[in-house]
Amino acid sequence: MKVKVSEKGVLIPRKFLKGVKEVEVRQQNGLIIIVPVGAKDPIFDIGKHPVKSGIKDGSINHDKYIYG
Repeated sequence: MKVKVSEKGVLIPRKFLKGVKEVEVRQQNGLIIIVPVGAKDPIFDIGKHPVKSGIKDGSINHDKYIYG
């Protein structure tokens, strides 16, 4: 999609922002990046639903168990 740049900037279609109330706009490495404020980062979900494995030192020796 191409849009014209006016004196005020660029209008982003609402369908691209479904459910978004606020965005952060920044310029990085020659790109314009629009990020929804408060967007959920999946990294914060790690560990929310732990499972029992019977391993007592998993947090200490996790590399050993992951990589063998």
